Amino acid sequence: MPSTATNPRQQAHELIDRMAPSQVYAVVGLLETMLDPVSRAIANAPFDDEPETEEERQAVAASKAWMDENPGQGIPHEEILADFGLAAEDLR
Repeated sequence: MPSTATNPRQQAHELIDRMAPSQVYAVVGLLETMLDPVSRAIANAPFDDEPETEEERQAVAASKAWMDENPGQGIPHEEILADFGLAAEDLR
């Protein structure tokens, strides 16, 4: 069914009114992301094509070796989030 809207904002409202609740939920998430300046900056950031250095490779290998040698002694994800005042639900 063609829209009778005369401007894009009105057309968007008409389209949203025709959506199922799950579709509206998805669109709201998209709009929030589009309006969030940090998300927009990340989305528009250039691809990091800088090669990994030997020093970085060694640091990653050392951290993996430490984790293998010290099982269960890593910092839980929830604790890291809490350091930033976040919870797992905040990432959704």
